[in-house]
Amino acid sequence: MLAAMHRHEPLFVISVAAELADMHPQTLRQYDRLGLVTPRRQGGRHRRYSPYDIEQLRQIQQLSQEGVSLEGIRRIIALQNRVEELEEQVGDLRHALREAHGGSRVFAVGSRGDVVTVSRGQRPRPSGRELIVWRSARS
Repeated sequence: MLAAMHRHEPLFVISVAAELADMHPQTLRQYDRLGLVTPRRQGGRHRRYSPYDIEQLRQIQQLSQEGVSLEGIRRIIALQNRVEELEEQVGDLRHALREAHGGSRVFAVGSRGDVVTVSRGQRPRPSGRELIVWRSARS
């Protein structure tokens, strides 16, 4: 988590970011206006780019060289950002679930359709109508 925080830390002024991304500073300004890369602002005016922003600039450059339009690149980046957000959310939910159930990951669906947590080694009383789903301790 700490590494992820540093990854988004606004460190570089536009001239350094342009050099790191092997681009002209005016190109970075254009990408900022188009919303492809949105650096943080220091004092409301001065752009500060993070290592993550530099990665995105390099990706934009590569996609552009492969013939992808700027609108296509914008959509690709938006989808990648959304995937990252959802992966983080899934991780948070998995952690919360483990915490809420004391590490137990065994569940059963009752006859009324409700989800019931079952302790390891315990099985619900079979009635022929329940669906039991479990995951081994190795997964």
